[in-house]
Amino acid sequence: MAQFYPTLIPGLRSPFEQVLGLVHFGRMLDKIRLAAEGRLPKDWLASKGPKTNSFDDRCCRFLKIEYAALEAEALKGGKSDEELLEWAFSQGRRPDDQEIEVWNGFMTRRGWRDTATQRLNERLAEIGLPPGTVETMFEFIDLDEGRLKPANT
Repeated sequence: MAQFYPTLIPGLRSPFEQVLGLVHFGRMLDKIRLAAEGRLPKDWLASKGPKTNSFDDRCCRFLKIEYAALEAEALKGGKSDEELLEWAFSQGRRPDDQEIEVWNGFMTRRGWRDTATQRLNERLAEIGLPPGTVETMFEFIDLDEGRLKPANT
């Protein structure tokens, strides 16, 4: 197996972490703030925000808000993550508990036996790990960022 080098980005939380029960939203806020502070790696800037079917894009579509509006509101400062999500609910829609459960289930399993599996395996190969090292994109993110270690290291 190739040597593993995690991408360490202080201040960037796991996509599994929830804000008011919703996965990924807090990570999206972290990326917004880190980019504004110049602390998000330059090669990450192209994948931040409303790229079609990115996790940020999916989250904004789920909430029925524009990424640019969320970014502007987050960068004003003065609001907690929970307050920003409440703001997003007021600007778009407030999903009910069942919709959030379905969202979280979909997002946390993305890459497991679906159309993202090939991309997951490509990302694993990029860091020198074989297919099956992790089963989902969220697990890959945690692996790539040093929060999860490959089983056989």
